[in-house]
Amino acid sequence: MRHLALCLVVLLTGCASVNSARECASFSEDYINENGFDANDCPRGPKIARPTLRDLIDLPMPRQKAVVSVYSFLDLTGQRATADNMALFSTAVTQGADSFLIDALLAAGNGTWFLVAERGGLDALTRERQLIISTRNSYDGEGANQLEPLLFSGLIMSGGIIGYDTNLSSGGIGARYLGIGLNTQYRVDEVTVALRAVLVQTGQILLNVITTKQVYSTAAGVDLFRFTENGTELFELEAGVARNETATYAARSAIEAAVYAIITEGIELDLWDYTEEVSDADSNH
Repeated sequence: MRHLALCLVVLLTGCASVNSARECASFSEDYINENGFDANDCPRGPKIARPTLRDLIDLPMPRQKAVVSVYSFLDLTGQRATADNMALFSTAVTQGADSFLIDALLAAGNGTWFLVAERGGLDALTRERQLIISTRNSYDGEGANQLEPLLFSGLIMSGGIIGYDTNLSSGGIGARYLGIGLNTQYRVDEVTVALRAVLVQTGQILLNVITTKQVYSTAAGVDLFRFTENGTELFELEAGVARNETATYAARSAIEAAVYAIITEGIELDLWDYTEEVSDADSNH
């Protein structure tokens, strides 16, 4: 029974921690800072800080912004999500990776590196412009104010998610003593992303990079197996927790790393004009 009491204390403590996290998440930022709450218990802003995004934002300012276009950034893996050794209808990776690429381009150097021209919704944009021109001509005649020309780009950023490898490595460990068992498991998947910069005037591929990001999944559990009342009654208790890093997070981090690599490799080839030198550590990132 002492083991049972110990397990109940552990479970109740876990519930209290969850409740505290929920409560402190609603506190103001000043209150959180003054009382020294753990950042994991009181998240502010993005729940997971991506180092790849920080690297992009910290890039020094270029002398001039480059105008780039993103038409698509497709899932080229063709893989389906799996659950309990069964294929599902949903895909293994995101189908909206072009939004992550645009966001990464806009974040580079805290927004100082690229101007991104709209190309994914070009048909809708063109129709809307035609509607405005037609309406102005109907009311103001041929001398109506015309729209500014569309922004054209010197580079096209293209590529896609080219690989999603599951179960690259997995393992675990466990132990049991006097009916009390502990166990932990892990699994590693990997997302691979390709990104290239194409010169519009000639069609030449100026830069091509391939980046990877691991997807980690972990699980831990405890179980209790005990006979009570002189061996006439069986008591069994199991509890566990799992933490899975999402494939979407991994794809986004890989895309941000690819944009960072495109910039740093372009600097090494004198394709970009920096306002200051990049350290060797950054160039080899």
